[in-house]
Amino acid sequence: MGMIGTRGSSRRLAAGLLSLGMGMGALAGCGGGDESAAPSAPEPSATGPNTTTAATTTSAAPAWTTSATPTSTPVLPPPYVDHVEWVDTAVGPSLQIYPTPSGRRTENLRGADIAWAEVVRLAPDGDTPGMRAQFDCHWDFARLVEPDKPSWNIEPGRPVVTDDVMIAARCNPGFAEE
Repeated sequence: MGMIGTRGSSRRLAAGLLSLGMGMGALAGCGGGDESAAPSAPEPSATGPNTTTAATTTSAAPAWTTSATPTSTPVLPPPYVDHVEWVDTAVGPSLQIYPTPSGRRTENLRGADIAWAEVVRLAPDGDTPGMRAQFDCHWDFARLVEPDKPSWNIEPGRPVVTDDVMIAARCNPGFAEE
């Protein structure tokens, strides 16, 4: 199987997990630290040298659109990332990504690419294959398992792995989640 950055393979893997009865509970810990201490909503944007906030733009476009079927999930507009923050952890640097409400719930087929571009604009030094793979895993799974998780934490020190290893590691290959 290819790398997790291959968008279609991640979705197929998720469908396979669900059909095997494993469900998304196997990924409940994707990229977080001590969940009991985490707030239930995203932290407000802070100012400081390690925090970057996405610029919000307004347009005349509607807040959301749906496809022709009434049961479809809305395609919500960007921005999908509120802010990012580099923090030091016991395992080294970690990029905390704080999604917007739209980023948490959109079904935009290009959403992961749009959101990753926002992350890279806010933290250019995070643009590595391993970091993108961890982000994709969070986009594909953590949003479903724990949609209100305050941040998605990805680390440059984690190895680049296959889809199977990434999923088995709950988006945290190489060492325990931070």
